[in-house]
Amino acid sequence: MTEWDVAIIGGGPAGLSAAYESASRGARTLVLEKATHPRYKTCGGGLIGHSIAAVQDRIAIPSDDRIERAEFTHDGRSPFTRVSRHRPLLTMVRRPEFDDALRQAAEEAGAVVRQATAAKAVEQGGGEVRIRLADGEEITAAAAIGADGSSGITARQVGVEYGQVDLGLEVELPIDAARQEQWRGRLLIDWGPLPGSYAWVFPKGDLLTVGVIAARGEGERTKAYLRAFVERLGLQGIEPVHDSGHLTRCRTPGSPLRKGNVLVAGDAAGLLEPWTREGISFATRSGALAGAAAADGDLLRYERDVNATLVPTMRAGARLLAAFSRRPALFHTILRTPPGWRMFERFCRGETSFEGTVERFPVRQALRLLG
Repeated sequence: MTEWDVAIIGGGPAGLSAAYESASRGARTLVLEKATHPRYKTCGGGLIGHSIAAVQDRIAIPSDDRIERAEFTHDGRSPFTRVSRHRPLLTMVRRPEFDDALRQAAEEAGAVVRQATAAKAVEQGGGEVRIRLADGEEITAAAAIGADGSSGITARQVGVEYGQVDLGLEVELPIDAARQEQWRGRLLIDWGPLPGSYAWVFPKGDLLTVGVIAARGEGERTKAYLRAFVERLGLQGIEPVHDSGHLTRCRTPGSPLRKGNVLVAGDAAGLLEPWTREGISFATRSGALAGAAAADGDLLRYERDVNATLVPTMRAGARLLAAFSRRPALFHTILRTPPGWRMFERFCRGETSFEGTVERFPVRQALRLLG
């Protein structure tokens, strides 16, 4: 087939969520993925409650660990630990297995997933979308969904603008049985020395994911932060299984989500939470919204849904990032208090949203004081 109801470019969480939703509604759905699953993806791999809720009805989540204990430091100092006594904070996954489970679910719903298939150009006209592949083949569809990342062809087609760009660096370190026991069920977050930066350690069975993120333009200092963080943990000298970096791009307010019959979702739309840079929940939710709108032939609904459900959280996250960048030590102190810990705990579990949190009187007053 070369003619489809919905064609999706990109086979990550956003694209495969779109495919599952579209195919489940009876639309002839095609996914074009340039790599072959399972494939490595730079990602912390921590699923918050919103991510779990978005996918738990379609896949058995391939969990490597469930986090119940969180340790926090401020540039290596003032450590404290909190324990979640009722439900885990995060579920840890390795992206190759997680994404491949989403692929299988999309195919079982009726979508066709073409792997090792690169899309090179997208054009519109005559009420349809034409996608030209690397081998010269042309695919046509009534609607297309771009889930090919912030540097992909669909973001350029739609004209997405990014107001916040950050550099994330990450290593996957193999660990022995003693370290596995040491880190099981535990994460570490360090508020870093660069404005808006932080580092993390996430356990995944026989691997530790160790990473840092900071604003783009601070590349050398971000690399130095990662090196110092690894040494501080006593993990230097371990040869990484993966050593990678990536840019996260967050859309400017009002940036387009659609152009004609092409929608963008997930990273391609710049949809992520600006403070934590958490993106999986935004990918799965925006992908599902895009797939439903495209299958139903109501593309305007996608814009309304994203603006109603995801954009308020992004606005709140941007306010938190601005305040955190100015006073990270104060944030560290607040998180140490019972109300601060409850806020973090409820966010991780998906029991509250950032927009609800920042509108609470004490938080609103604190943000006002921080400017």
